[in-house]
Amino acid sequence: MKSIYEKNTDELFNNIKENSDVEKFLEDNQHEFSKPLHEYLKELLAKKNLTKKILHKALNCEPSHIYHIFSGKKKPSRPRLLAIARAMNLNLEETQYLLRYGGYGILYSRNTWDAVIISAIEQNFSIDVTDQFLSHLKTEPILNPKLAVNR
Repeated sequence: MKSIYEKNTDELFNNIKENSDVEKFLEDNQHEFSKPLHEYLKELLAKKNLTKKILHKALNCEPSHIYHIFSGKKKPSRPRLLAIARAMNLNLEETQYLLRYGGYGILYSRNTWDAVIISAIEQNFSIDVTDQFLSHLKTEPILNPKLAVNR
């Protein structure tokens, strides 16, 4: 997936350093800044040719839960966001962006649980296979309701 930004971070950084008028910089580059999570999710849904109905079935949750996330009324937990990423078949870069937009830390390879998720993404595991993999390693599954409360 092509980056949603026109400029890479270094270009943006250099523009800040070169421009003494911060207000003009912000106005000229407003499209380069983060957007709300629900807007990014809607973009991904369209790019992946998916529907909210498909997602709520894949996530085994109430349709209203997905609709609230996609409308911006609810903020999903980090594990729920990762489950959404797996249900949407996002690659690692897309998943990392999704976590940032959600206000969470990116997947970190020195964290056991995160390392398993990274591996699942790279091997294109479904949510079910990812959960089986996590269970096999005696780690909390991605769709565990307790895990979704606070991770």
